[in-house]
Amino acid sequence: MTYIAPLADMRFALREIAGLAGVAALPGYEHATDDTVDAVLEEAAKLAGNGLAPLNREGDKVGATLENGVVRTPPGFAGLYKEFVDGGWNSLPFDPAFGGQGMPWLLATTVQEMWQAANMGFGLVLLLNQGAIDAIHHHGSEEQKATYLPKMISGEWTGTMNLTEPQAGSDLGQLKSRAVKNGDHYLVTGQKIFITYGEHDMAENIVHLVLARTPDAPAGVRGISLFIVPKYLVGPDGKPGKRNDLKCVSLEHKLGIHASPTCVMSYGDDGGAVGYLVGEEGRGLSYMFTMMNNARLAVGIQGLAIAERAYQQAAAFARTRIQSAVDGAKSPGPVSIVHHPDVRRMLMTMRAQIEAMRALGYFTAAGIDGALKHPDKATARRTQDRVDLLIPIVKAWFTDLGNEIASTAVQVHGGMGFIEETGAAQYLRDARILPIYEGTNGIQARDLVGRKVAKDGGEAMLALVAEMRALVEEMKAAPGDDLAAIAAGVAAAADALGDATKWVAEAARTELVNALAGSVPFLRLAGTALGAWLLARSALVAQTRLAERDGDPAFLEAKLVTARFYAEVVLPPELAQLGPLKAAGRTVFALGEDQF
Repeated sequence: MTYIAPLADMRFALREIAGLAGVAALPGYEHATDDTVDAVLEEAAKLAGNGLAPLNREGDKVGATLENGVVRTPPGFAGLYKEFVDGGWNSLPFDPAFGGQGMPWLLATTVQEMWQAANMGFGLVLLLNQGAIDAIHHHGSEEQKATYLPKMISGEWTGTMNLTEPQAGSDLGQLKSRAVKNGDHYLVTGQKIFITYGEHDMAENIVHLVLARTPDAPAGVRGISLFIVPKYLVGPDGKPGKRNDLKCVSLEHKLGIHASPTCVMSYGDDGGAVGYLVGEEGRGLSYMFTMMNNARLAVGIQGLAIAERAYQQAAAFARTRIQSAVDGAKSPGPVSIVHHPDVRRMLMTMRAQIEAMRALGYFTAAGIDGALKHPDKATARRTQDRVDLLIPIVKAWFTDLGNEIASTAVQVHGGMGFIEETGAAQYLRDARILPIYEGTNGIQARDLVGRKVAKDGGEAMLALVAEMRALVEEMKAAPGDDLAAIAAGVAAAADALGDATKWVAEAARTELVNALAGSVPFLRLAGTALGAWLLARSALVAQTRLAERDGDPAFLEAKLVTARFYAEVVLPPELAQLGPLKAAGRTVFALGEDQF
């Protein structure tokens, strides 16, 4: 089955939840008109469904290959990438001063969902390049921006992020790669692992962003600097010239995303790879976090995307797989499995969680635009604080659900889901990396509790809780059993999240280890509760538009049903996370390490 972009739900989330009209009113986004946005979405959906999706299965089977230092992507990838470059798709959200189209990140995020759902193995090259552009744009010198950004924004060159090393894992303070000053540049030596698209055959140059230490740098993260290390040195004419002293020495053999080359990169085997310092020495990790925050939102969107793709396939299978009679039916004949209660429960759960993720993901992307473009600096700062709070939730909650939904899709297929030929297993294999990418989900939970909530005593989260309660009051004044049931769920979610936030904020102040022991349940509770809030907003809009006979009644009625299912079936078990998050600290360290 191919991928069909869910344009109706995407448009609804863009306009009714993320507030596209408000984003388009920000300075510099005036060209993001409804007509333009719709045209972009329509064309992106065609490219995703007709170009990317058909290559997904073959890319998984063939995979990327390494031969004599050359990495070859699966058949069709290079040609399709050229189509992306020629069509201007890489340049969508970037600065027009360097060839970008200057469109909102909200629109770019929506399009990114399509690319990742259609073919995540291909989509990763776009994701990493996007983050590298963002880092250079924020922290590079004017000369570096002029040299690298136009080609990277067009997509003619691609970018990577080189963080970890074999001995370091997520502890970047253990990095050993070195950078020694040599005239107007540095010579970089060392090995980096897990470098997505570190080498490939789709672009004429690859711009590596590499973390390394200078000779006199202190130990730990404060001694890390960031360097631009291009595959080919850029000549005076702006074109790739001499090959730099770097190479891919091997490709990782992975559980999934086989089409995406995950490289072990070696720098400086013949004396040192030429690198150019970004910003100041010792500031590398803070600069790289610009790229990582961009990537964390994008990886969260990957979780949403793979869930959508798995759901589409499961729903199609359920409509066509004939098996068993309906319980209690007068006719004994077998029916398609979509008629069976448990299959319906699985499909409804998948659908509701996906719509909640999409609403929260787009809401967060709109916040990025507000933080970047709002003319009032205080408003922009508050918006950025909210985005900072939401990023770890989007990354971790979305990717956990991406795994769960991909697994449920296999279950809907039954035994056929365990067979590779149906394709359902690929989504599960591909999804499994996402809770590990860009900081494991445990690290995201630690960031949420130890940095974001601890930073302001939970103020930003409690402001969201207040908005949840305000919506409940608004819904109480609206007619209908559906809205009443949904409002009751949101009220319970607001109470649980408010209670949890106050407890976590106090624990983070007095006994941080207890707060961190419950950080993963806290993050999950936060994501589920905020998803309920935004689905409730969707339901209120749907009810209003139904009363006004404005829009497709079937689509709007489904919004109400889905939100009620989420409030009554998905939400209640998740609110029970409140108990574990408070209790975990009492026993997490009760056993000695030798007892494990």
